[in-house]
Amino acid sequence: MEIEERLERLGLVLPEPVRPPPGVRLPFAFIHVHESRAYISGHGPTKADGTLAGPFGKVGESVSLDEAVHAARLTAMAVLASLKRELGNLDRVDAWLRVFGMVNAAPSFNQQPTVINGFSDLILELYGPQRGRHARSAVGMASLPFDMPVEIEAEVALR
Repeated sequence: MEIEERLERLGLVLPEPVRPPPGVRLPFAFIHVHESRAYISGHGPTKADGTLAGPFGKVGESVSLDEAVHAARLTAMAVLASLKRELGNLDRVDAWLRVFGMVNAAPSFNQQPTVINGFSDLILELYGPQRGRHARSAVGMASLPFDMPVEIEAEVALR
């Protein structure tokens, strides 16, 4: 329970399962385990109760850079919560392999890597430089579901 102890020391509590907006159907698994890998579907920032966390809108317009970095950190918490529910123990993650970060970006916004650092920095803080190190993309999108500022998907190797 090493990772969960680190979360506790940082004062972080994993959110409840993702609760989509009313009337939205999500017919897929948030985590799909196959052999020794877990494929993580796109997650957005959530509140403690699992509902989507604001602010909503485009980064560089209605969402500031700092707010977007925080949203990426909240997204990491949502991903970790989904992994915990699926795996039973976050220590089963042997290595973070790949992270794909999408930013709902205003046309002139070009700091997507800084936004997704909010996700990467928390993963590295929890898992350390060996297990937490990952390949990554950070791209701008014209829009994201529900006007979220950030959506992140990933792939991890399992113990």
